[in-house]
Amino acid sequence: MLRFKHKTLSFSAALVSFAALVGTASAQTKWQSNHPARTEVNHRLDNQDARIHQDVKNGTLSKSQAASLHQQDHQVRQEERDMASQNGGHLTKQEAGTLNSQENAISKEIPPK
Repeated sequence: MLRFKHKTLSFSAALVSFAALVGTASAQTKWQSNHPARTEVNHRLDNQDARIHQDVKNGTLSKSQAASLHQQDHQVRQEERDMASQNGGHLTKQEAGTLNSQENAISKEIPPK
């Protein structure tokens, strides 16, 4: 009888572990599909970072101008993280719009291609 209870308990523990693993995997997929605003904001920041580096390399931006733009981008990225942490890991449409406006302003300071 004790052996049967031990096997049942072991099986139950394995089943719970498996269920937790499956739940975690589906949560990751759900996070990715439900957070396109964060992906868009971060993609734009990465793109602007690359543009700044390219312009320094081309000589169209000074290092001090680039440092200022990088600082502004860093502030937007930090604000995005703070907003997302307050909303269960995602951005509201209003927050995404606010960040987009800030990115537009920074983008205008980067010389065109």
